[in-house]
Amino acid sequence: MEKIIGLMGAMPDEIAPLAARMEDRTEETVGGVTFTSGRLGGKKVVLCCAGMGKAQAAAAVQLLATYFHVSAVVFSGIAGNMSGRVGLGDIIVGDVVVYHDGEPRMFAETYPHLQTFRCDARMIAAALDACDACGVKAEPGTIATGDCFVGDSATKQAIEDKCAPDCVEMEGAAVAHISAKNDLPCVILRAMSDYADEKGFEELVVKQFDVGEYCETAARVSAALIERL
Repeated sequence: MEKIIGLMGAMPDEIAPLAARMEDRTEETVGGVTFTSGRLGGKKVVLCCAGMGKAQAAAAVQLLATYFHVSAVVFSGIAGNMSGRVGLGDIIVGDVVVYHDGEPRMFAETYPHLQTFRCDARMIAAALDACDACGVKAEPGTIATGDCFVGDSATKQAIEDKCAPDCVEMEGAAVAHISAKNDLPCVILRAMSDYADEKGFEELVVKQFDVGEYCETAARVSAALIERL
């Protein structure tokens, strides 16, 4: 049986460039989430906009696993940069993915009994190769997840003190967590759209800055990654 790859984003802007690249598209709504099935890079894929936050990401991964029977999960989107190793528009490929809120020790009381999560090594390597082929600077790194937009220096520093991530966002740890519960390999790609500070909050939230360019970068790399899986 042909394998199916699950593709995810949190916002419509994050999945639109991927949907535009797909062929033979069909749509189906399950559990309040619209899934687009088709082909990308010669591979069978199912794409969805999960919505923002951990709960919505987790629900979408579970649907991909149990309803669509995907064999792997790729999440792409934007994030706040907390690393001096990359700049805006560059990509962090998740190696380690952690929660910066909540109680990981309590989460680890149930399968897969993990406080932090690792993305699949083969998929990480393929993602970095895809970034190189697309001319996009990328580094493997730590992604921190929480149910808030990080847009002030105090919150940013608290997260830095807790887990020293390379970027911060709102879905990755939930994606990695539920993928692990279903024994699915996954990888998370995040294009840096801001610096997780007051300026980022003003531009992205208050002024609703167009993040299409950063989303396009993440989607372009994801499409190149699919060809390599």
